[in-house]
Amino acid sequence: MIMSQHGVTVWFTGLSGAGKTTITKAVAEKLRSQGHNLEILDGDVIRENLTKGLGFSKADRDENIRRIGFVSHLLTRNGVIVLVSAISPYREIRQEVKQKIGDFVEVYVNAPLTVCEERDVKGLYKRARAGEIKNFTGIDDPYEAPLNPTIECRTDLEELEESVAKIFKKLEELGYLDKALEMQAV
Repeated sequence: MIMSQHGVTVWFTGLSGAGKTTITKAVAEKLRSQGHNLEILDGDVIRENLTKGLGFSKADRDENIRRIGFVSHLLTRNGVIVLVSAISPYREIRQEVKQKIGDFVEVYVNAPLTVCEERDVKGLYKRARAGEIKNFTGIDDPYEAPLNPTIECRTDLEELEESVAKIFKKLEELGYLDKALEMQAV
């Protein structure tokens, strides 16, 4: 059992189809296997439950990220490792939630738009290109890539295991996993 765990928000940002959810689930599985207390806040699930009334204007997207950031802050300050998987297309709002949370690791899940479109299992890019979906990030709405992410995962160039290892290495370097591994004597 873990005696002490330092909370941190690990925020996965990137285009739809870049691999945010896939990496988040793999990181969560490994953290759970090590006995860590964590929570996943997935953008799609949050939109369905917490921010259902919000649309996709810049103001609504910012509010969506603020709400996710608020929940992340509460969990983080209570010693939970929070894994957020949300497109979060705008730098300014990501910076705002980073400052509020404090213990914040930004992971840029980077894949070229063409690769994301090839991976598009939901057909969203196709619908956006056909004009059926308006304000779609990467098509007719901007995605502002992080200028200095804590970690960059190039999902078009590296295997899932490499991305996960990179994240764990950085969390250890920053002291988030070392503090969490203080095990109670049996």
